[in-house]
Amino acid sequence: MACNKLSIKDIDLQGKLVFCRVDFNVPINAEGKITDDTRIVKALPTIQYMIAKGAKVVLASHLGRPKGQKNPEYSLKPVAKRLMKLLHTDVKMAEDCIGPEVEAMKQMMKPGDVLLLENVRFEAEEEKNGDALAQEFAKNIDVFVNDAFGTAHRAHASTAGIAKFVPVSVAGFLLITEVTMLGEALAQPKRPFTAIIGGAKISDKILVIDNLLDRVDKLMIGGGMANTFLKALGYELGKSLVEDERISIAQDMIAKAKSKKVELLLPTDVTIAKEFSADTEYRNAKIEEIPADWMALDIGRETIELYTKAIQESATIIWNGPMGVFELEPFAIGTSSVAKALADHDAFTIVGGGDSVAAVEHAGLADKMDHISTGGGASLNMLEGKRLPGVEILNDRLTLRKPIIAANWKMFKTIAETEVYIDKLMAKELPKQVDIVLCPPFTGLESAAMAVTGTEIKIGAQNMHFEASGAYTGEISPVMLGDLNVQYVILGHSERRKFFHETNEIINKKVHTAFKYDLTPILCVGETIEEKEAGKTLEVLKQQIDQGIAWLTANQVAKMVIAYEPVWAIGTGKSPTPADANDSVKAIRKYIQEIYDMETAQQVRIQYGGSVKPENIKDFLTQSDIDGALVGGASLAADSFYSMLV
Repeated sequence: MACNKLSIKDIDLQGKLVFCRVDFNVPINAEGKITDDTRIVKALPTIQYMIAKGAKVVLASHLGRPKGQKNPEYSLKPVAKRLMKLLHTDVKMAEDCIGPEVEAMKQMMKPGDVLLLENVRFEAEEEKNGDALAQEFAKNIDVFVNDAFGTAHRAHASTAGIAKFVPVSVAGFLLITEVTMLGEALAQPKRPFTAIIGGAKISDKILVIDNLLDRVDKLMIGGGMANTFLKALGYELGKSLVEDERISIAQDMIAKAKSKKVELLLPTDVTIAKEFSADTEYRNAKIEEIPADWMALDIGRETIELYTKAIQESATIIWNGPMGVFELEPFAIGTSSVAKALADHDAFTIVGGGDSVAAVEHAGLADKMDHISTGGGASLNMLEGKRLPGVEILNDRLTLRKPIIAANWKMFKTIAETEVYIDKLMAKELPKQVDIVLCPPFTGLESAAMAVTGTEIKIGAQNMHFEASGAYTGEISPVMLGDLNVQYVILGHSERRKFFHETNEIINKKVHTAFKYDLTPILCVGETIEEKEAGKTLEVLKQQIDQGIAWLTANQVAKMVIAYEPVWAIGTGKSPTPADANDSVKAIRKYIQEIYDMETAQQVRIQYGGSVKPENIKDFLTQSDIDGALVGGASLAADSFYSMLV
């Protein structure tokens, strides 16, 4: 499940004042030295991207629990110094997180500047999600970016409240990665899907276990919570930690696992100890052999082998919580063994929760996992099936735009050739994840429309007149196209502009007529080689868009298709790099947003066209803003066109 929220890549950041919530809650020793800067490092890609795009970056974070009081012990000043070294750029530090001095510093910022605010939890209203504080954070802010997954489960003023008072709220790269990774693992896992849940108490993870039992194939339980499950099965656990008041819940979980046909794995042996201490007497014991005055502090050797085998049989694994009291060396073997088993096995692996992450990092195995989550509480909430306030308040991608790939045959193919082509295409299994449009010459429209009746393939015309009828020799009207069951029409193609001298005004009249007669226009825009070399690409695109969609409603623009076709790339074998094409498409989307609004800009589909081929189409379609392709010469062979659809 991809994160269906707008990201920093979806908006224009140039010159914008951005409030970016990060999670810089890092450990700092008595000497004021940061002992682990992982959370700062994880935030760098988002910060660096915003700097590169010309944003004025205001960073906000909490540190520790100062309980709404200004306490120098929890100042972010050491973070500012470390961040400056990591970014290799100046980072200014505010003495407060709100107030006149902070506002003055914001006003002095230039594109690319970075300002770190003081600890937001110095304000008592932060954790209360107070509107007054949220409004202070939002003063003069253009964009709110949340990249603090570790606090996304908290509805605080700087993580959620601020979004009510800024024009747009989007996700940073770290937040997107976290939500996507865990979301996809839960929604569409490769199977067998195994969850490993540990920790001291079952009460901490009742909802996690309950939610996972609806999703997984295997569930492995470790840590102190395993004792409560074992007690529910009738075993005596000596002095082991057992939540007697949760035994009935454990019994319900065991019954649910059975009814859902989930393989529930519990320890068959444990490492037991005389006392809760690193230097106490300890040994391995079967579950049924735990003495009354001993306690279980780790899973045993036999259980490690059992769990390792289950891991080796899995394709997707989520791990949250240690297998024992891993802080004490004699009882860390179970946790470290699970970490090693995960590292050695080629499965998609996600590790979440502070203790599990610490165990993996301590063992030096973090780079062997597919994803290490930065948010223990947020990860747990997602595992419980809960929504995260810090994610929910961000602007949605209002539509997941379905790609549209259109074949423009130009002045090629007879009626017979059209029928042969469509027969070949129809003999293949056509993908449902793209809209397919065939645009034959006028002579082939009728036979093409008849041949695709009852299929998902749509037919488009290559041109039309802006009048419904009249003395226009050689032209075809929208009414005539409607009679042929044509649904799309290409308008403003560069060849029409060049050879038939069509102006933006004429093209705009055609676009309006298309909508009047229920045809979807594919409006083509693009610069010539001379305009490109003169550095006028964006100027030309802006003019063509401004004039091409003039007087349309937002609803009409959202439904149309725009094809960015650099004239110099059409039929030449040359093409811009996918990244350059995406920048032009993004600029077009920005122009539409300026004229209408973000919702309209996010809904309109924008294709790329110009020397699109089977070998390069995927490079274009994987770009963030390109929603398909208008294919010329490479669409003339059915096999070639089909290869670009799948």
